[in-house]
Amino acid sequence: MTENTIWNIGKARVLNLFFPLRCPVCDRPVPLGEGRICQNCAGKLKRIEPPYCMKCGKSLSREEEYCRDCRSRSHYFLRGRALYEYRSAAAGIYRFKYASREEYALFYAEQMALGLGEFIRRVKPEGIVPVPLSKERLKLRGYNQAELLAKEVGRILHIPVYTNLAKRIKNTVPQKELNEKQRQNNLKKAFKIEPNVVKLKTIIIMDDIYTTGTTIDALAEVFLEAGAENIYFVTLAIGSTD
Repeated sequence: MTENTIWNIGKARVLNLFFPLRCPVCDRPVPLGEGRICQNCAGKLKRIEPPYCMKCGKSLSREEEYCRDCRSRSHYFLRGRALYEYRSAAAGIYRFKYASREEYALFYAEQMALGLGEFIRRVKPEGIVPVPLSKERLKLRGYNQAELLAKEVGRILHIPVYTNLAKRIKNTVPQKELNEKQRQNNLKKAFKIEPNVVKLKTIIIMDDIYTTGTTIDALAEVFLEAGAENIYFVTLAIGSTD
């Protein structure tokens, strides 16, 4: 073992002692050497595996092309994928969004790049656009979790990330508190894109959670109106078809 290696190990131990990484599942400090997640917790995050909806990526109980939601309504996006089933990752995502666990972003982004990287490369996006927060919510929270994910995934996959193309001009009620009709009304005219700003033809929208797709659709619609042609999305987690 070289002097350099010994120094790096010692440095890592000291940093871990004073600034321990917290597990995105249990939120306890991750033991040194186990990476960014406790070994015991790694298997608790349930990835979306085939069969899944060919439109939104929701897990399906049997081989079908589309889930019930996508059969009953049209979308402005072409297709999307998600990494985890929401229930398995819900507690960690809640802390990531509302309890200042910004450090989870790197682990989540690495896993998104591994699990969804093939899909992302296949659609050949010219850029990744995170779903923006309103000024009020950004000030309250201190950061945009979708932007943190987008920047890290973009860095890993070498794809440009555009954080200022779209603005959220309406401080909407959280979507989880609303039914489907209320969700749609809640997001009417919520996003704005300045004229002649969008030069990208193929865009991937990034968010933390996909439930019904109302938020992704609202943003996709304004991008299409601004001149984009192909809108896809990726999210960290997605709800079930139940």
